[in-house]
Amino acid sequence: MLLALAGPLAAQQAADAVAPEAPTALAAGHEDAAIDAALRAKAEGRPVEAHDWMVAAANPLAVAAGARILERGGSAVDAMIAVQTVLGLVEPQSSGLGGGAFLVYWDAAEGRLTTLDGRETAPLRATPTLFQDEAGAPLKFYDAVVGGRSVGTPGTPALMERAYKHWGRLPWPELFDDAIRLATDGFEVSPRLAGLVAGDAERLARFPATAAYFLPDGQPIAAGDTLTNMPYALTLRLLAANGVRSFYMGKLAGQIVQAVTTAPGNPGVLGQADLALYQVVERPAVCQPYRAFEVCGMGPPSSGALTLGQILGLLDGFDLAALGAQDPQAWRLIGDASRLAFADRGRYMADSDYVPVPVKGLLAADYLAERAALLQGETALEEVAPGTPDYDHALNWADDTAIEFPSTSHISIVDAEGNVLSMTTTIENAFGSRLMVGGFLLNNELTDFSFRTHADGRPIANRVEPGKRPRSSMAPTIVMRDGAPVLAIGSPGGSRIIGYVAQAVIGWADWGLDVQQALAMPHAVNRFGTYDVETDSQVAGLEALGYEVNQRELNSGLHAIEIGKTLKGGADPRREGIALGQ
Repeated sequence: MLLALAGPLAAQQAADAVAPEAPTALAAGHEDAAIDAALRAKAEGRPVEAHDWMVAAANPLAVAAGARILERGGSAVDAMIAVQTVLGLVEPQSSGLGGGAFLVYWDAAEGRLTTLDGRETAPLRATPTLFQDEAGAPLKFYDAVVGGRSVGTPGTPALMERAYKHWGRLPWPELFDDAIRLATDGFEVSPRLAGLVAGDAERLARFPATAAYFLPDGQPIAAGDTLTNMPYALTLRLLAANGVRSFYMGKLAGQIVQAVTTAPGNPGVLGQADLALYQVVERPAVCQPYRAFEVCGMGPPSSGALTLGQILGLLDGFDLAALGAQDPQAWRLIGDASRLAFADRGRYMADSDYVPVPVKGLLAADYLAERAALLQGETALEEVAPGTPDYDHALNWADDTAIEFPSTSHISIVDAEGNVLSMTTTIENAFGSRLMVGGFLLNNELTDFSFRTHADGRPIANRVEPGKRPRSSMAPTIVMRDGAPVLAIGSPGGSRIIGYVAQAVIGWADWGLDVQQALAMPHAVNRFGTYDVETDSQVAGLEALGYEVNQRELNSGLHAIEIGKTLKGGADPRREGIALGQ
């Protein structure tokens, strides 16, 4: 058996037989019961079901904050702001005010899909050789990451405000209440946060403000500790009272620039002008037909929707439903479709404001049919190379090998009006640059650029340039059917995000899994030739097809909501998140 689906399915059947319905609303006195019920549903492999609204995200405290907003009649964007500000406190290693995000939003009243780009930007003083030594050789990854050199202009605060101005409903200051309360009164350190702090203690210790918070008295914070963050509470009060202009201009902006440019051993080049000039960009959604659905997400500078769209487009002519999840041939098709898409990603995808990206060519039906013909064999492709999609105008790019380490967080929300939000949010590597200002960590997003500028005499599309946004693999996704949303999904996980989302969509669309089962499936991800898998049962079948197989932990953080007669929410069992609804 390639994938051990029997466990989740058996758990679902048993849960249906014996599990009582538990309260899902957060009315007074029911908060703990609602969270316990959601955690129990995840452990038993069944989705949380609701009728009016739902939120799924990476930490119960953050989900509860969003649920309280939705229960009071807030919009999906109102809830997102509450969720994001709490995540920045209780899961600071993954996302926060010092990072960036991509948002995909369905406006039910207008029947319109919008995507907002809150990706970080390279400072105006950045040069293409930012991550090279004096001899022109690329820096080692962590030599580039830790300190100010890797910090791009944060976009998350601006994205929160931009989305609120379009779709917010409750008073702006009230959206910060839960995060301010938890930062002031304290929250319980989760096992995941404690483990990551212990594992990164040496790097966190390099900077006094960071060390004082995560390593009090020189010791890592421990699971179960109560942690307060008064600087973060003050920052949130500032944003609540004055809006995000107080983040991008004024005293806080000066503190951010000071921390970056004076970081010991590895200063950066972020300036006051970079913060003052930052803008969120509305971009066209990238959509790809798959079966009876249309799978939509964020276009460049994210490679997420394009690469996901290519994978699904290459597979659309193959009957995965008939093969089933247990057939190694299904995973051969998925794995090699992913390899073909990643080959195109490495050559063509970057910030389309700086380089021409052949979006239409990469998703053109004739191009995908030509590439899909390569999948007609019965064993793994020996070699994979980029294709030659049609360009609006042609340029000769070299292949990129930028490193993209997994961290990040994902939020899916549906509100009572039928608005749907899918947002992936990040500070990049766990704990970002390790620089802390105002109670939050600053990103290391610039290391998502290629450290090299050229290869074999050709420029690399994803090289560093002033004001440019680094390529991302974040793939916040809304799946449509007959012009209406039926699934909101996304995940953290570096460049494996794309494979995690693709597999979950295939499990849901082709193999009839509910959202919780789709998120819990053992992962099998192939980007560059080696097949990464989670379980013993996956190895033999793939090796027999000619793959090199690497069994390892694949720590996704998928959060999804299925939208039908009811709402069904799922949370990745590999992390601490839950879904709550009413």
